[in-house]
Order: sequence, then C-alpha cells, then structure tokens
Amino acid sequence: MRHKVAGKHLNRSSSHRKALRMNFAVAVIMHERVTTTVAKAKAMRGFVEKLITLARKDDPATRLHRIRQAASVLQDKTAVKKLFDEIGPRFANRPGGYIRVLRLADHRIGDGSYKAIFELVDNNVLEQQIKAAEEAEAQVDETATEDAVV
Repeated sequence: MRHKVAGKHLNRSSSHRKALRMNFAVAVIMHERVTTTVAKAKAMRGFVEKLITLARKDDPATRLHRIRQAASVLQDKTAVKKLFDEIGPRFANRPGGYIRVLRLADHRIGDGSYKAIFELVDNNVLEQQIKAAEEAEAQVDETATEDAVV
C-alpha cells in the first residue's frame, strides 16, 4: 500500500529526481515553454506551481525569506530573479493554475513515449514567434516589390 507516498518515481533515484525537478523548473522559468513527456509534465506541475505561488505573494516582510527558499531549490540566481521580478507579479491576481500541459499527437522517436508542451498559462512565446514570422514575411514582400519596381 502506498499510504502517504507522494509523487512519481519516474524510474530515477531520489537524487536524480531532485536534480530533474531543479533543472526542469529553471528551464520553465527561463523559457516559459518546454516540450517534455506527459508523465514528467504531470510530475513537475505541482512543484513549479508551488514556486510560482511563492513568488506571487506581495508581502515585503517575508520577501527575502521567500527568495532564499526559491534560491535553495533552483540554485540559479537569474531564474530566481526572473521568477520574482517578472513571473510572480504576472500571476499576482490569479488564485492558482499557472501551468498548462498540452498533449501532442506525435510520439518521441526513441522510446515512443507521449510528448507534451509544458507552459505558463499567460505565455506569449507562440504569439511572439508568429508575430516575428509575419514581420519577416512582410519585409520579404517589401523587398520583392522594391525589386519589381526598379
């Protein structure tokens, strides 16, 4: 019986799981969107959401303590800075559910596991990529019309 046993083992040792959680959280905070397996995404969701909850509280009396708590978990100063300066204030009025897990239709080639996109809910990375592609296309169209006129 698995009484009071929380979390998935993910076929890793405890130290490997700890390193996985740390590296995964840093990647999500820095990039705001990560492609991974469905099992790993489900296992990491609660961990990352607790970090965001730590960063979204707006109490100056406990800010330093919360920063130190996050730094002890993440081990990356730039990720902690981004978490508290950008991501935390973005979710200040949201009561929870900061992460979205989107299942992908294709499988990973190596072992056939299901893939998923793990991203922040208000993530605008995809919108930025679309906008950049549209701007690049508009520049190509402008140069083509200039060449045709000359």
